[in-house]
Amino acid sequence: MKLAIVTGGCRRLGAAIAARLATEGYSLALHASAYPEPDDELLEAIEAAGVQWQGIAADLADPVQVENLIPAVADLFDGPPSLLVNNAAQFNDDRPESVTMDALLSHYSVNCAAPAILSKSFAAQKRKASGSIVNILDQRIAHPHGDQFSYTLSKQALSGMTDILARELAPDIRVNAVAPGLTIPTVDYTTEVLERAEAAMPLEAFPAPAQIADAVSWLAQAEAVTGQTIFVDGGAHLKSFSADFLNLPVGS
Repeated sequence: MKLAIVTGGCRRLGAAIAARLATEGYSLALHASAYPEPDDELLEAIEAAGVQWQGIAADLADPVQVENLIPAVADLFDGPPSLLVNNAAQFNDDRPESVTMDALLSHYSVNCAAPAILSKSFAAQKRKASGSIVNILDQRIAHPHGDQFSYTLSKQALSGMTDILARELAPDIRVNAVAPGLTIPTVDYTTEVLERAEAAMPLEAFPAPAQIADAVSWLAQAEAVTGQTIFVDGGAHLKSFSADFLNLPVGS
């Protein structure tokens, strides 16, 4: 059975990834921290593909709920997932001069510790059957800056985990990652700021959610690939930015 669990899979980038997987015939376990109801476009994609889906709620900062998530999915679908997409993330503003222990631990628990435990459970459920894990990183890991400090550190840790688990879980489980650039701007981005940031990309364009989803789908099926990170970011990882795109000074 082709069954994917996508954390944070009901909204935004997670929904785009889930919709792409539905077109590939995956049944979907759509995780949310609470009230796992897919957005309208995702529901339309699921209905068009005719695949089975279930929403499942779990707080990724709660150790017990994280430990129980993969077994709960296996119970819901009468079998373990064949694909785990660690997409859910916490993203808040802080910097080295303002960081707190609480912020660091909060980001780390959701953005790295939970994916580590889910990966452990996923591998245990597969029991020598083949499977695939795709972690969603961030292009900033190539040239990190001080903005969103806790978030950046947690994504760097997740990148390191991708390399470690690719070695440890082979040959049965493949572990890869996708590192997006700015894909779905927040309301903080004015048209002027967005255009200026986009022009600073080597390709002078940001990726669309569907392009991130395409990379996830390809990695899920690329049987000769493990331990790889695909940057889908308009080339952003090729440059070193002094700040978050939103905070770039004019002329950067």
